[in-house]
Amino acid sequence: MPDGIFVFIEQRDGKMNRNSWEALVAGQELGQGLGLKVYAGVFGKGISSIAEAVAEKKLDQVFTVEHPLLESYTPDGYALAFQQAIQQVDPRFVLMSHTYEVRDFAPKLAASMGRALVGDVIAYCHEEGQLIFVRQVFQGKMNADVKIEHDPPYLVSFQAGAFRGDTVAAGESKAAIKPLSVTLEPSQIRTKSLEVFREAKQAVDLSQAEKIVAIGRGIKKVENIEMARALAEALGAELAASRPICDSGWLPMDRQVGSSGQTVSPKLYLAIGISGATQHLVGMKSSRTIVAINKDADAPIFEVADFGIVADLFEILPALTEAVKAARG
Repeated sequence: MPDGIFVFIEQRDGKMNRNSWEALVAGQELGQGLGLKVYAGVFGKGISSIAEAVAEKKLDQVFTVEHPLLESYTPDGYALAFQQAIQQVDPRFVLMSHTYEVRDFAPKLAASMGRALVGDVIAYCHEEGQLIFVRQVFQGKMNADVKIEHDPPYLVSFQAGAFRGDTVAAGESKAAIKPLSVTLEPSQIRTKSLEVFREAKQAVDLSQAEKIVAIGRGIKKVENIEMARALAEALGAELAASRPICDSGWLPMDRQVGSSGQTVSPKLYLAIGISGATQHLVGMKSSRTIVAINKDADAPIFEVADFGIVADLFEILPALTEAVKAARG
């Protein structure tokens, strides 16, 4: 009987995707609840430093899969290598973060194994001894309970922010690191990695940002964005926006947060002049601390905000920026 939980640790160019810590937290919690061992898997080339860092966490073992054909990400290479790793580890669960990379190769992996993939999960629960995964549907307007009925392994990806990566438990001692051998041939890699796609020269992966200042239609005109940019710079935060701002061309599309943009889970999310449409909330409501500034006291954004300021943003922003600068010296 397959046993244990195998957590995929994503990396690119030797830098770990911080969303993988969230998947690891999910694995630790699920493992504790079900009494299962928890393993982590790092794929690529030159990944020893990442494996060492992961081994500091509360894990039973860290597996490394190194191969020259995994140096650059390809869906063919990762799906083939991952399948071979799963066969060797023989886990009951395979957990991943629902990143762009996972969305690319995980469906291929699941299909090749004849298994279903439960994607973009936000939580799980137990009902009558059955494990239920919860995922959002209709752009976050409803939640769906998903029960897996096929044989293990069960493949699951978690939405960014579903778990807090900074709560990952450290181990009392360093976990053992074990290399796994996989067989890959150049003829099996049918795609070639080119330069990573960017929609703008200064494109940013907002899912990795710890602080975000986001603007909505309340900013009124493009010239006023500089006020928000000044606050973002003072905070050391990334500047983001709701869809109307990006649709208007005021900020590039890579800065959009929401169901048709990026899903984020920063430590601080400052929503400025954003009313809080469902399509936007689904992309940021997992942020640890949400501060909303809006002159409409009934704006939906206040329903998810930890702190709300009902005021004219054009009065608040300059004062807030100066206060942040003064506090930082």
